[in-house]
Amino acid sequence: MARNIILIGLMGSGKTTLGKYLAGHTGIKFFDTDELIVQKTGKSIQKIFEDEGQLHFRDLESEVIAEVSRKSGCVISTGGGAVLRDENIDSLKKTGVLFYLETSAETLWNRVKNDSSRPLLQGKNPAETLAKILTARKPLYRQADFTVNTEKSLEEIATQVLQFYSQTSER
Repeated sequence: MARNIILIGLMGSGKTTLGKYLAGHTGIKFFDTDELIVQKTGKSIQKIFEDEGQLHFRDLESEVIAEVSRKSGCVISTGGGAVLRDENIDSLKKTGVLFYLETSAETLWNRVKNDSSRPLLQGKNPAETLAKILTARKPLYRQADFTVNTEKSLEEIATQVLQFYSQTSER
């Protein structure tokens, strides 16, 4: 059974972009857990947060992660908060190799500052909120098998992920 490539990191780290790129260049199927939640509920992430709250969203996220973790040989991009529940990390690690897409708070902010669909960044000082979330979650992201810095080209990041992934397949 081929192990999955699992991408974790904060919003704006490039998980979806990299996941689609990897899938397009390798022929591997791609799944984005946030997109799967939207398909399952018929609501945007922002609308789920507004209507049912973050806890309900996290429950949906755990359900979707459990489902997608049963697949093999695919690329999975998770939501930035997937690491908040141990059960999610456990499910993902059973069938995949986790890659933390490490990105500075400044770069993350530059990537998401014009995206009004980010429910966690709706307060008074979203850049500061983003930096605080990154600081709080970084130890959780560090549970990944590999850390890849995303402050380089998409091609360089993809090459590095595939090199690390091939090393784990040889074990």
